[in-house]
Amino acid sequence: MAKNFKDLSEAEILALAISNEETDGRIYSDFAARLKDNYPSTAKIFKEMEAEEDNHRRQLIDEFRRRFGDHIPLIRREDVKGFISRRPVWLTQGLGIDTVRRYSESMEAETQRFYERAAQRVSDASTRKLLGDLAEAERGHVVLADELQKEHLTAGAKEEEDKAHRRLFVLQIVQPGLSGLMDGSVSTLAPVFAAAFATQNSHAAFLVGLAASLGAGISMGFAEAVSDDGSLTGRGKPLLRGIVCGLMTTAGGIGHSLPYLISNFRTATALAIFVVAIELLVISWIRKRYMDTPFLRAALQVIVGGACVFAVGILIGSS
Repeated sequence: MAKNFKDLSEAEILALAISNEETDGRIYSDFAARLKDNYPSTAKIFKEMEAEEDNHRRQLIDEFRRRFGDHIPLIRREDVKGFISRRPVWLTQGLGIDTVRRYSESMEAETQRFYERAAQRVSDASTRKLLGDLAEAERGHVVLADELQKEHLTAGAKEEEDKAHRRLFVLQIVQPGLSGLMDGSVSTLAPVFAAAFATQNSHAAFLVGLAASLGAGISMGFAEAVSDDGSLTGRGKPLLRGIVCGLMTTAGGIGHSLPYLISNFRTATALAIFVVAIELLVISWIRKRYMDTPFLRAALQVIVGGACVFAVGILIGSS
């Protein structure tokens, strides 16, 4: 069972501090390894933070040996009630660079509070001084991080990292989302308007649009998820890409299907055509914003394709 912090002996407090520094050092090492390809300057910052944690660990080990001998008991965070908890890094691999930096700042603040509490619990003057010095060091890590950031994260390096961050966002979120939105917005036009003009019934057109949108979303989501595991292309987790693509495909088709909830067929169709125009303009804007495609060229390409599919739906529905 977990033990209360107030019930720990001084030897157990030092052993816990050693374990904590070892874990934090490994976390910084993991961050550096995960960031080195796309954010090399920030990775250097975390490598130096890892070195700082390793130095703290050695100081704590020396103090433990001086007072209690060479055997250091294994006391983990989860063995102490209410102690610092860290989310495993392998669960945070999808976090953005700014989130990782904030994560490290919270680590330092939590560790600082631990050392302040620990210093109040020990009676040995040397140990108390060490713990107080480490608390001060953790407080100073914010300053150290700023200094390291100034050293490694120059304006040029920051610009390169921002470009890398944008590139990853486009690869992992924008591209599958845009692919889904285009498919949902364009491919469902034919069945929705074919059903609308064939039946002259808003409810029937809505059901066809709903079925087409959900079916296309499921199909596109699965196709995107199994197309690439992201290990070589850097496109990220296949599950995330599949979910983004599937949801955007469904949204693209649902958009011009919802107007057919209006019972008046002509009003519903006019509104659906207006929604289609908005969808195609949004797709054109996204292509301009993230794919650097000139807006007029993007709009022309999307509108011509959408108009062809729209015409096919009307022709088939009216025949």
